[in-house]
Amino acid sequence: MLDTTVVHPLVAPSILNTDLTILGDTLRQLAEAQTDWVHLDVMDGHFVPNISIGIPVVASCRAATTLPLDVHLMIERPERYISEFIEAGADMLTVHVEATPHAHRALQAIRAAGAHSGLALNPGTPIAAAVELLPLADMVLLMSVNPGFGGQTFIPTTLRRLRELRAAIDASGSRTLIQVDGGVTLRNAQEIVNAGADVLVSGTGLFTAPEGLTAAIASLHAVRRG
Repeated sequence: MLDTTVVHPLVAPSILNTDLTILGDTLRQLAEAQTDWVHLDVMDGHFVPNISIGIPVVASCRAATTLPLDVHLMIERPERYISEFIEAGADMLTVHVEATPHAHRALQAIRAAGAHSGLALNPGTPIAAAVELLPLADMVLLMSVNPGFGGQTFIPTTLRRLRELRAAIDASGSRTLIQVDGGVTLRNAQEIVNAGADVLVSGTGLFTAPEGLTAAIASLHAVRRG
């Protein structure tokens, strides 16, 4: 099972914009860099305006690495595919509250199938949409860009939303983690963690870091909430 103990910000590099022809090499590089999770973005061209990977690639990643697989479903009616993605190797499976009328049932199904459950919110979705679901969510993912494409710029209002969600989780006594995805870089990681984030998803910011991937991951691990 996935270790959700947070002793430093957990780092979940996104492979969305990496070269999938050398995916095995990328996964080995991430393991050597001592990353925490691998973030896999699944897009269907309907819920978001892009198409990416699916169940076969998740299964290939599972065969190639022992790193936990953090699978983010940006697809309509994700409850249709929960068991298939978990059977393929997902350790954490995240669904969007906007993508299904039955987010409560979907989170229940993820846990029942043996994976950790995540609930994602788009930038325009009120934080209140997640509050009633905290008992069923091991993690809430706040999108800090509009989902669908890598390499976008962090939306500054995410910091206010992060503080609101952090306060709601703390008030509830929940151990739900907060993940942030979109425009996360070494330059803004400190303020993101200060606002309440536990898990940092970064793709372009890590893989194009001038100091190299291993040093960039180490720098994110070194961030502490101030």
